[in-house]
Amino acid sequence: MPYCVAVSGGIASGKSSVCMVFENIGINIIDADSIARQLVQPNQPATFEIAKQLGSQFILTDGNVDRVSLRAHVFSNPKAKLELEKILHPRIQVELLTQSQNAKSPYVIVAIPLLTPEIRKTTYAWLNRVLIVEAPEQVQIARIMERDGSSTEIAKAIINAQLNYQARLPMADDVIINDASFNHLQSWTERLHQRYSDLVVQPN
Repeated sequence: MPYCVAVSGGIASGKSSVCMVFENIGINIIDADSIARQLVQPNQPATFEIAKQLGSQFILTDGNVDRVSLRAHVFSNPKAKLELEKILHPRIQVELLTQSQNAKSPYVIVAIPLLTPEIRKTTYAWLNRVLIVEAPEQVQIARIMERDGSSTEIAKAIINAQLNYQARLPMADDVIINDASFNHLQSWTERLHQRYSDLVVQPN
């Protein structure tokens, strides 16, 4: 099993950019969001379960899950959100572990946006380290609006629905504050790469 570093943090904080830098260096990236998208493709067990538990109206004519409509639905319906999590999260957890075990780079980056301190200690106890990526709220709002075409109010609601920085901080071994240029973010990430490479050779 390689040395495993989780990357987590708030929405639009720059987690994908950090993962891209690690990937360009040659580090394997195991991404929970990518796995989730694979799970809801046509004829997948999770897709059938979503249709059964949440409704066939969330299945497109090509068999894919209508992720936009489903996200809007669960965002305003806590019961539906819990039901979706029961369908997807166990499958995602199994796949994250399996792919991490099969990774070939000296260490592996495991991108888990919804990681919490409690889940870190229980479900993901096999992780060696956690890197939290954060950005100021106004920066997050601007990025969400630009990326999704969302209003300020919706962007704020999405941020407020997530675990905040102070709640994530207890599980952080490393923190990147992504409030400057990409070059700054890249430099910070490359320094962490050296740190993780050293830990693989001589763990603390």
